[in-house]
Amino acid sequence: MAFFTLCTVVISMLLTGCNLIESRVALIDAAKFERTIDGRQTSLYTLQAGNLTMQVTNYGARVVALWTADRYGRLSDIAIGYDTIDRYIGGTGDRSLGAAFGVPTNRIAEGDVATSGIDCIVWDVKECDAKEILFTTTLPDGQGCVDLRYRLTDDNCFEIEYRTATDVATAMNLSHRLFFNLAGEGCGTILDHQLTINASAIAAIDEQRRPTGEVLSVAGTPFDFREAHTIGSRIDDVGCMQLRLGGGYDHHWIIDRDNTGDVVRFARLYEPESGRVVELWSNQLAMYLCAGNHFDGSYAGKYDRPILRRGAVVLASQGYPDVPNGDNTPLGQCEECKSPTHKYIYKFTTQN
Repeated sequence: MAFFTLCTVVISMLLTGCNLIESRVALIDAAKFERTIDGRQTSLYTLQAGNLTMQVTNYGARVVALWTADRYGRLSDIAIGYDTIDRYIGGTGDRSLGAAFGVPTNRIAEGDVATSGIDCIVWDVKECDAKEILFTTTLPDGQGCVDLRYRLTDDNCFEIEYRTATDVATAMNLSHRLFFNLAGEGCGTILDHQLTINASAIAAIDEQRRPTGEVLSVAGTPFDFREAHTIGSRIDDVGCMQLRLGGGYDHHWIIDRDNTGDVVRFARLYEPESGRVVELWSNQLAMYLCAGNHFDGSYAGKYDRPILRRGAVVLASQGYPDVPNGDNTPLGQCEECKSPTHKYIYKFTTQN
């Protein structure tokens, strides 16, 4: 009996730890996301393919949970998020977790163009099956409409595709804010994650963390990830002005690529304890990296674990920052919506 009790305790500890040794995922109760906002119904949807299981809500087209396997086949939810819709609407903490972003996205200089807030609207669901969901919304002020498709594939890819339709010149810069930790939500920091970025330059920021229009070479700086480095190895380099301005990594990298619109790999992230790897592919020209400097451990995620400072990272593909103001973009011109499709792929694998 004592042996049986000890085994039960050990198994329980394994199941409630950071690496959930389960053959199935613990889904969030969809009822916690059923609410009426501005006369529109919100819901929670579950997708599954390969070793991936994802739960998303049509409130802001948010990814709430994303379960992936480690090198031993053990499953963990790597997405940072909340377990009820109320926490996204009126709770403490970062409201942007897992959400669609734009139009335009990220910080803009002078504050003369406001974002449309697509992260806090209720999207319509046009299609939904076991592996994919298609959201749609109409933008304000006659800017057109946006379709947003999430798709899981049998080879463990999470694909994001925006399609826009507009009859007017619109500064589109759609993006996505999936904060994640490859060790699992609430499982320490991302400082030991090993990152590679195919980029030779970043967009400089000012004291308000807004783009200045200046392009800085990464050569010889803590921003050079053309060879793999852990995120934490240089993030607090006090000799680097851009790191001091950002409080760490909170910048845009300018991807080394042409402007053909082809989907290319631009980054790779590896977490050595779990062996999880994610490759990032896109047809966009820039990548926004936020290393979770703003988290402070004062609030918890879905599993009552505090979200620590630098406990999650965003690697978001997008166009150049500060698109509406033109002169502050790295190209010195306003990049209007020339391509109607934004493609972004997370490809999950493992490494021994």
